[in-house]
Amino acid sequence: MTAPRAAAPAAATTTGAAHPDLAAGLATVVARAHELDVAVHTVDVRVGDERLLAAAAATRGHDVPQRMYSVSKTVTGLAVGLLAAEGRLSLDDPVLRHFPDLVTGHPAHPWLEATTLGHMLAMVGPHRSTTYKVREGGWLESYFRVEPTHPPGTLFTYDTSASYTLAALVERTTGGTLADYLRPRVLDPLGVSPGLRFLPGPDGFSHGGSGLICTPDDLARLARLLDDGGVHDGARLLPADYLAAATATRSHPATQTWGGPFRAGYGYQLWLPPAGGWLMFGLGGQIVYGDPELRVTVVVTADSQAAASGDQKLLDLVLAHLVEPARELARAGGDAAAPGAAVTTLDWPAPRHDAAHARPLAGTWASRTRGTGPADLQVTVEGDGGALASSDGWSVAFDTGGPLTTRIAAEPAVVTAGWSAPGTLDVRAGTHGDELATLRLRLALADDGTLAVQSQGFGETLDPRWTFHAAYAR
Repeated sequence: MTAPRAAAPAAATTTGAAHPDLAAGLATVVARAHELDVAVHTVDVRVGDERLLAAAAATRGHDVPQRMYSVSKTVTGLAVGLLAAEGRLSLDDPVLRHFPDLVTGHPAHPWLEATTLGHMLAMVGPHRSTTYKVREGGWLESYFRVEPTHPPGTLFTYDTSASYTLAALVERTTGGTLADYLRPRVLDPLGVSPGLRFLPGPDGFSHGGSGLICTPDDLARLARLLDDGGVHDGARLLPADYLAAATATRSHPATQTWGGPFRAGYGYQLWLPPAGGWLMFGLGGQIVYGDPELRVTVVVTADSQAAASGDQKLLDLVLAHLVEPARELARAGGDAAAPGAAVTTLDWPAPRHDAAHARPLAGTWASRTRGTGPADLQVTVEGDGGALASSDGWSVAFDTGGPLTTRIAAEPAVVTAGWSAPGTLDVRAGTHGDELATLRLRLALADDGTLAVQSQGFGETLDPRWTFHAAYAR
C-alpha cells in the first residue's frame, strides 16, 4: 500500500549555500502559497551584483518565457520615456494630438481633450476603469469612445486601456512593434532574451498593458537597470529624468482595495510600496521589486488565480519574507550569503493522496445532469496514473505518484493528483501557454454509484466550459 502523501510543508529542496533568513523566508512563502493553492514558479533574490537565492519549479526555470501580465505596463512606460528623451513626444502632450483620427466626425469630450500622456502614465486619466472588454474588439478606439467620468489628474483609476493606448502610441510613432523599438536601445545591451515579445490586442497593437511574454531572468535584468538609474556597463540606456519621475509619487492610490502595498503611491506605470522602493505587479503573482538605494531586486513568478486575491496575498508574503530579509542583508553589507547562491527546486501544489482511498472509477460515465458539463466522461486508471477525457474534446492525464508534465488543449501543463478521501480523486493542472490558467477537477463516488464531478477553471480568458458541476452514472 502506498503511504499517505500530504502537501509538503516547505515544498522545496535546496543545495548550496544561502543565508538562513532567505532560506527560511522562501520556505514560508512557498508553504503558505501552497495552502492557498498558489503555484510559485520562480524566485530570484539579488543584492547588488550577487544573486543570493534562486528557485524554480520543474518546467518553469529562470530562462523559460511566461506571460507577465501587468508587468507589461512598466515596460511600455519605459518606451514612452525613451521617446520623450528623443524629442519625439512630450509627456505633457494631450493624447488626442497623437490620435486625431479617432475623434473625427464628432466633438471630443473636454475631459478627454485635457488628458495628457503624463496623466495616463500616472493612472489619473478620465475613465473610471479599463474601457475595453477583453473578449471584444476595438480596444484602442474604446479609449476615445467611452465617455469620461471625471477630469484627468483628479482620481487614481487603474486603467489597462490607458497602457494599451500608450503602446499603440509607441508603435504609431516608430512604425514598428514595441519590442522592436526597445530591442537596440535597452533589451539587447542588457542581454535580454531574443524571445521577449508582446501579445497583440484585437486591433493589432502590442498589448502593452498585459501582453508581455519574457523570462524571469529578463525581468531581473530590467529591474537591475532601474535600480542602477538606467545605466548599464557605464552606458546610459534609460533617461535619468524619466526614471526620477517614474519612481516618484505621481498619483495617490489610497482608494485602492488591493491591500497596503498598493495604497501608498504610484509613479509612472510603477507602484511605490510604503516601505520604499518600487514595484511591478502582474496578474497571477508576477512580482518585480526594486530598491535603488540598497540595490535589492526580487523577482517572483507564479499562478495565483485559483485563490481569491491570491496575487495580493502572495505579494504580502514576498514583501515580508523575501524582500525585507534581502533589505536587511543589504544594510549589513550583503556578505552573509556565499557567491553562487542556493539552487532550489520548488514543488508544485498537490492534492493530498492516500492510495487506500482509491475506488474503481474506470469506464465511461454518462451525465445525469441537464445543461452542465460534458455529456460523457471517460475515466482511465492504470496503476498510479490515468486520464480523464470528455465528450467535449478535452483530456487530462494524471499521476498520483508526482507531478506529470503533459499538454492540455495543446498547452503545456503540469498535473498533480491524489485520492484525497475515500472515493474522491482530485486532479490539479497548471497550464503555461500564452495565458496562465489553473484547472481543478474533483471526482467523488457516492454510495449509490453516482459519480459527482466538480470542475473549476481559473484564467483570464479560459473557456467557461471548464467550470461546471455535474453527476454521472455508468
